[in-house]
Amino acid sequence: MNKLQVLLLILSIGFISVNGAQEKRQIEIEYAGKLTVDEENYPGAKILTRDDQQQVHIIHGGSSMWSDKAIYYSEDNFVEAYGNVSVKQGDTINMTSKYVEYSGITELAFASGDVVLTDPHSIISSDTLFFDRLKQQAFYRNGGKVVKDSSGTITSKIGRYYMDIKKYQFVNDVVLVNKESTINSDFFDFYSDTGFAYLFGPSTITTETSKTYCEKGFYDTKLEVGYALKNARIDYDNRIIEGDSLFFDNTKSFASATNNIKVTDSLNNSVIKGHYAEVFKAKDSLFITKRALAITVQEKDSVFMHADKIMVTGKPEHRIINAYYNAKIFKSDITGKSDSIYANQKTGLTKLINIPRLSTGDQFSTAKKPILWNFENQMTGDTIHLISNSKTEKIDSLLVFNHAFIISKDTLSENGYNQIYGLRLVGLFNNENTLREVNIIKNAESIFYARNENQELIGIDKAKSGSIKILFSEGDIEAYSRFNQVDGDLYPESKYPKKNKFLKGFAWREDERPTSVEDLFRDDPPLELPVIKGLDDYIPSGEFFDSDMLERIKLAGKGEPHKNKAARNIPKKSENLLEFPNEFSHSKWLKVGVKATISNIKTPNQKDVADLVKGIGSSDGHLYQVLNNTYGTFKFSVWMKGKGKTRLRFQRADTDYAVYATLPITVTNTWKEYTLIGNKSNDGSKLRCLISDLQTDDAIYIWGAKVLAVSEE
Repeated sequence: MNKLQVLLLILSIGFISVNGAQEKRQIEIEYAGKLTVDEENYPGAKILTRDDQQQVHIIHGGSSMWSDKAIYYSEDNFVEAYGNVSVKQGDTINMTSKYVEYSGITELAFASGDVVLTDPHSIISSDTLFFDRLKQQAFYRNGGKVVKDSSGTITSKIGRYYMDIKKYQFVNDVVLVNKESTINSDFFDFYSDTGFAYLFGPSTITTETSKTYCEKGFYDTKLEVGYALKNARIDYDNRIIEGDSLFFDNTKSFASATNNIKVTDSLNNSVIKGHYAEVFKAKDSLFITKRALAITVQEKDSVFMHADKIMVTGKPEHRIINAYYNAKIFKSDITGKSDSIYANQKTGLTKLINIPRLSTGDQFSTAKKPILWNFENQMTGDTIHLISNSKTEKIDSLLVFNHAFIISKDTLSENGYNQIYGLRLVGLFNNENTLREVNIIKNAESIFYARNENQELIGIDKAKSGSIKILFSEGDIEAYSRFNQVDGDLYPESKYPKKNKFLKGFAWREDERPTSVEDLFRDDPPLELPVIKGLDDYIPSGEFFDSDMLERIKLAGKGEPHKNKAARNIPKKSENLLEFPNEFSHSKWLKVGVKATISNIKTPNQKDVADLVKGIGSSDGHLYQVLNNTYGTFKFSVWMKGKGKTRLRFQRADTDYAVYATLPITVTNTWKEYTLIGNKSNDGSKLRCLISDLQTDDAIYIWGAKVLAVSEE
């Protein structure tokens, strides 16, 4: 040990003996190459510099610090370190920077200049950094970056690291970038050991193949899975998926959605709705159920398809829709129903078919043949094909295979029906999508109510033939021709055999016909949606410079605040008497009959988002803080916009809640700062500051609450 080390040790021991109360917290000088004193520039300090062998070495409470130069204030138990500063705590925490201030009383370090703090799991870098050894927390407030091995790099304006639970809390302009994705958020909680990320406020997760948006969400950065809540949306190429809750697995390009789902296909102008869905991007497939509805959006007349389950498959330019079980189709000029429906969006082919099912008790596929209605005509058969032009939105033709049956009610008779039956039907439509021509091929049978030009009934025509061609006009039979007729008779209505009034297999099913989009769901069981618990609302962290730390800093000043070196880099406490002035969901804001949540509405400074406060009780709702101030003149201001009425109030904070001052407010859709000034007498009570009188239909965006003491009596 050289002479300088011995001298430093004696100085240190001598100080400890005089200040026994601080013995465990006294900074120790382990090594220095040179010691000088400069009372003019550094009164009460010893200036330590390195030599050619090693840096200045300082120890405190199990931590070591090395630097090229150090200024040690033994009376204040405070040190400043300059040049290639390195701090090491145990085997886990290392910090390097150009400059460090450290108080042995507060155990708070302030570092600046290319600060880098590392632990086994991550690296924090910032221009300035606070490190609280007592709480084992690091904090930056002017921008920083965290590198977390495989999870990526995170940047934000404000960052805080809780070392005991390996948790990061980032605020404002948060961006996480790794090789698989980029995450942008306003409020971002990240757990270093698990890679779990919790997102709050407007947030996006962008990958090479998708973009996910939510205002509340979770993402496992290791497994690349997560879920999104609150205005959740996923963009997959030409598809947009929206729902109350979205789960996604980016490794499989898979997503599932629950409750109030909407899937928009921008390439094919289609929309799929329901309450549970699964999307496999790699397979170009979508499955949806629970009131599933597929909408082919057309300029003049959209097509709606509903079934128990709907599957959409195929590349974007060749989408195929399969609707399974109790399938229905609705368009203003044509509706249909069958066990299942197949639709090819590229070719314009729609098939109404029955699929045999193994489940017992389901007789739909055998007892209920596929059916189409076009104005007054009802058509059934074992299978029905409808061919249309997706570009012109025009229906071209109709094919019915096996047991083709077309029925139209004779509008002038009480219970008469025109009926045509055969093995196969070919129908052609006019430009108004009305059935114009029908050809019944093979084994044709017919019953017509024949009328003259004055619509007087001539008789009832019943016949059999090889085939029949019928022309329709405005839904009525205009003309018909029979080919290879086997037999046929025209009976006066009074002599027509009643037992032959209907052809075999006749079934008039008008009561099944959907007459609106809502009517498609007529036969569905009652809808019971699951309750989505999801994530708890965002809980802002307490202040880094909390009352405990501020008390430590105050003690370090020994009653002389102007000489308190431990306080010189601490941010000045705001003159605002309110805590958490922009975080109305925080528990510091006491709430009665109101709920506060984070919104996506930009604040007047265009940098943050406001909170939305809604009335939820049966009486006037309010939120407030109680201040310790007992008298004086105060100014209460807050920015507001939205819908409703409210009041700013100063009240006595005791049982009678006497009002000192009040300001009625009717908010508008434009941001405006409202200000209340009031005087509180010295009556011994504390001051209560309220935003009050919110009703259940009030929804007000609030930001920037502030209470200032204007003067004192």
